[in-house]
Amino acid sequence: MKRRDFLRNAGALAALPASLAAQSRRGGGDNRDKGLQPLNGGKIGNTPAMKITDIKTFLIGAGGRNWLYVKILTDQGLHGIGEAYSAGPDEATVKVIEDFKLWLVGQDPRNVQYLFDLMYNTTRFPGGIITNSAISGIEHALWDLAAKSAGVPVWALLGGRVRNVIRAYQSIGGSSPQEAAESAKKLIEKYGYTALKMGIMAPGDMAANMAMRLSAERVKAVREAVGPDIDIGADIHTKFIEVERASRLAQLLEPYNIMWLEEPIRPENFAAMKKLSDHVNVPLASGESNYMIHEFRPMIDAQVVDFVQPDICCCGGVLTMKKIAAMAEAQYMRVAPHNPMSPLAAAVNVHFAASTPNFHILEYHAPDNGAWKDVLKEPLMVKKDGYIDIPNKPGWGVELNEEAYKSMPPAPWKRGTNFRKDGSIYFQ
Repeated sequence: MKRRDFLRNAGALAALPASLAAQSRRGGGDNRDKGLQPLNGGKIGNTPAMKITDIKTFLIGAGGRNWLYVKILTDQGLHGIGEAYSAGPDEATVKVIEDFKLWLVGQDPRNVQYLFDLMYNTTRFPGGIITNSAISGIEHALWDLAAKSAGVPVWALLGGRVRNVIRAYQSIGGSSPQEAAESAKKLIEKYGYTALKMGIMAPGDMAANMAMRLSAERVKAVREAVGPDIDIGADIHTKFIEVERASRLAQLLEPYNIMWLEEPIRPENFAAMKKLSDHVNVPLASGESNYMIHEFRPMIDAQVVDFVQPDICCCGGVLTMKKIAAMAEAQYMRVAPHNPMSPLAAAVNVHFAASTPNFHILEYHAPDNGAWKDVLKEPLMVKKDGYIDIPNKPGWGVELNEEAYKSMPPAPWKRGTNFRKDGSIYFQ
């Protein structure tokens, strides 16, 4: 290309609006007029035309990790909020959201699937935790806006409700079987939970037989403390990569009638997961580390788990999770969303759960202290029977408490690394 032609093209690109310029840089500028066109001047039903004017992020410190919120502003004065997964390099997710902003300003936020396609397809290469978390947080905010524009809660746009309340569970603490048992009893007494989750004892520097024995003793202590009717989820948390070890532990835990054995091995190898599922008699659960429909399809088709656990903050968002749930429903599997993030993610999950027939139970942390209590103006609180009420306000039914964020500065963090006695690293 001649120099004067290059300069002329560069000047034309600079004159474009930000969203058009960004698409032109990515090779999509010539096809702009072939994209989605507004109907009736942009009105949808009786609601006026609406355009995205800005996208803001709030990265806040929650003690030990960060929470990342997305806020989409519009020319109609409405805004929508969402939450992206906190992956560790959270500033990277912020930058991806800021880049997507160049693509989305000027668009109608109510075309949720179209804008998801714009982000997902124009990215071209399959995303990992950073890109997919950014897409998911933005997608949440689009749904909030669409529902607020219509004057209805999000669940009403997802097919309506199929249940009255949402069953929830919380993870227990305790470094010994006795402490775990006490933690379980306290949570049930305080919130009325009908289910709990707990980790196992399997540090990488511990002999396998000892890890198996201590893990079984821990689950046994909790079962004896809470009685026969409380559901207990046991979480290996991908500490194993060997099918043999996961199978042995499943056999040891079988007498305690666990609800599921979660992330029994790493999530990448579905053939190995199928081998495990064919050799155990306890339900298996997995999915928190998988993204989009394309990673869940082979897992679901192979029927390697009984409970599918997508995370709404990184799997692709609400509509993607509905699609994953539909695939699971066709295979008679239930969905138990992974939800370790903030009360906003919990609210988003509640709307998903309210409208999804094969939803089973929601991972949850009661927002009654610290950052959990302050990040939203009115977080959804579990009732004394272990269930959460479904909001009936427009959108998610909750709002960010932005004033509180002044005292919640974010801090860089990463997951701790676990080492064996020989110095090698093991999964966690």
